[in-house]
Amino acid sequence: MNFTENEIFGAALIGFDMIDGPFLKWKKEYANEGKGVSLDDFAMNFYLSFRGGNESVKKPRAILYDNFYIVAFPRDLELCCLFMKPKNLDNNIKQLNKIASRIITEMEVSEDEEEFESPMVSDSDENTIEEIKRLIPNLLNGTKMSTPELRRYFKLSNSQIWKVMSDLENAKKITRAEKKGRSIIWTTI
Repeated sequence: MNFTENEIFGAALIGFDMIDGPFLKWKKEYANEGKGVSLDDFAMNFYLSFRGGNESVKKPRAILYDNFYIVAFPRDLELCCLFMKPKNLDNNIKQLNKIASRIITEMEVSEDEEEFESPMVSDSDENTIEEIKRLIPNLLNGTKMSTPELRRYFKLSNSQIWKVMSDLENAKKITRAEKKGRSIIWTTI
């Protein structure tokens, strides 16, 4: 992590009392940039974020917020927090957002390919499909569910669930209640 000393706008030492819990022992502000951060109000949150849980749980070294980040250093039951104003944060977040979006898209494509290659229910297994067609109206009785929810519930591929839903809709056993985004919400008639 590259930073300059002038990025630090404040420091605080959060102590821990066995009865009262975390408390702000002392604080010091180095610049006016941190005026929006009330260290008194956040002492408990910061302490629990960095020190909470048991010893085997991985704990963060730094936490990034919209306008600042905190790096914490534990010492016994105390926690020294450095409050920092990062430089060029917006640009870095935009770049990370592009990377995350690309990864999400790649994962969705690979999930769709896996589903297409090996569906959970074979198209030839008519008994299973007929059982699902019998169960869906009972499941939707008095409730609404989207096509993706039903697909996951019965572990069907997209083409299989749409075939089942189309057959049930044509048989007047279910109807389209509404549409949310690209998903159809189904219910019984």
